[in-house]
Amino acid sequence: MTIPGGWSVYTSDISSDARTAFDQAMKGLMGVSYTPVAVAQQVVAGMNYRFFCNASAAIENPTNFAAVVSVFKPLNGPATRSGIEVVGKQ
Repeated sequence: MTIPGGWSVYTSDISSDARTAFDQAMKGLMGVSYTPVAVAQQVVAGMNYRFFCNASAAIENPTNFAAVVSVFKPLNGPATRSGIEVVGKQ
């Protein structure tokens, strides 16, 4: 059950709208590759997303790590990245 204004539970079923928002927000980001594996969402004046991602630095022999990428998609306009948090120790 989702509480109005609250976050949904994470799901690995990433909708096309969520994936489009992720791709818009990550456009132009260089140095680390993020692959979303699950998403949680929150309805606001638009939509907040939290993408749980596998991440890998763009270097030779990279160390993989987990990260949560936060994205805001307003009612009108493109999605923007609002934060990236590394999960656990590197």
